[in-house]
Amino acid sequence: MSPKKIAVLGAGSWGTALAKLVADKGIDTTLWARRQELAESIEKSRENREYLPGAKLPPNLRATHDLESALKDAEMLIVVVPTVGLRETLRAATPFIPPGIPIVSATKGIEQGSLKLVSEIFQDELPKERHASLAFLGGPSFAKEVAERIPTAVCVASEDENTAKYVQNTLWTDRFRVYRTDDVIGVELGGALKNVIAIAAGVADGMGLGHNTRAGLITRGLAEITRLAVARGGHPLTLSGLAGMGDLVLTCTGDLSRNRQVGMQLGQGKKLSEILEGMNMVAEGVRTSKSAYELALREDVDLPITREVYMMLYHDKSTDDVLDSLMMRPLRAERE
Repeated sequence: MSPKKIAVLGAGSWGTALAKLVADKGIDTTLWARRQELAESIEKSRENREYLPGAKLPPNLRATHDLESALKDAEMLIVVVPTVGLRETLRAATPFIPPGIPIVSATKGIEQGSLKLVSEIFQDELPKERHASLAFLGGPSFAKEVAERIPTAVCVASEDENTAKYVQNTLWTDRFRVYRTDDVIGVELGGALKNVIAIAAGVADGMGLGHNTRAGLITRGLAEITRLAVARGGHPLTLSGLAGMGDLVLTCTGDLSRNRQVGMQLGQGKKLSEILEGMNMVAEGVRTSKSAYELALREDVDLPITREVYMMLYHDKSTDDVLDSLMMRPLRAERE
């Protein structure tokens, strides 16, 4: 049985696409926007012209800036807020979240400073009795293509099987196939670190290095994501699936990838500050590279591509020096 009303917190491209997805199924949906002017624009135009232009929103989807109104009578909550603003949003929303409802996170990243995964932020900010109702969405899914009903396959992770099944059935459509898993850590780290590897792949493309380089970065990128996930208790096979290899390939090769676009411009010689000033959406990989680098140091896990992306973004290491550092590392066995 599907929920009668769903609240979606976060009116960026992905939040809007997911709100449209469930509203198109006939579920009354409320989309919460942090900025009042964005909510009013969506309500008036029936389109999110700032973040998802061209996607007409159904009449049973309404937008609001008021958290209490957005969450009133909701039977499921989907949270799609950038990692940097997640904790603050959860603190503001918690008093209004109806008891017992499933809470789905579609946020991907690692919190700076604390180095906590998104699931740990939710556990910090929500009462313990809500933890079994948490689920985490991952997999290869550009917002624009989901909004256009292009066939997509994703996965939902929850430590509670009933929650996973409920979310799976609620989100599933004839063009949006949902698999389930209990590996929250694997899904989260696959979703977070693929953005970092996508920056590296974009740099390679921007430098004109060719398909061999991109394939090598994707494959070795997957190896280091898997190492960190396993060190944190994730299952290695998760990273061979939709939340790992699937999301990584999409983000490293797709023109809609914001992180790849950041990398491409870096590879073409632009400065990071200049690139970010020209973007109206968050490229999570920029922040995640620092968090992932520090997390790898803490966990004593070798993440060479992540380390070089961090050095490039935060210490102005040149793209040529990054390339030399990766290619001239000591030789090793592939499965080390």
